[in-house]
Amino acid sequence: QVHLVESGGGLVQPGGSLRLSCAASGSILRIRGMGWYRQAPGKQRELVAVINSDGTPRYADSVKGRCTISRDNAKNTVYLQMNSLKSEDTAVYYCTMNEYWGQGTQVTVSS
Repeated sequence: QVHLVESGGGLVQPGGSLRLSCAASGSILRIRGMGWYRQAPGKQRELVAVINSDGTPRYADSVKGRCTISRDNAKNTVYLQMNSLKSEDTAVYYCTMNEYWGQGTQVTVSS
């Protein structure tokens, strides 16, 4: 059984930074895509960033230039570095690898 565990969320002031991590445990033979999505209260889950198996990233327009997604294949881990955070970035952030999803980590941007 595969579990994805996110970490790194929390409360940060506007303009601050956070680094989210997501590690997979269990048996995943080959991880293709890895990514981060988020869901704010009352809104649908939306893409933040994804990275494919050759390391090519893709970002939502709302986070371009502020976020960087990276992966460590040896550790089955994906990261999301978020800078210049805004109040509208407040959401539960979920990682995904292949068909698996984590349980989410809360990011709150507030003064």
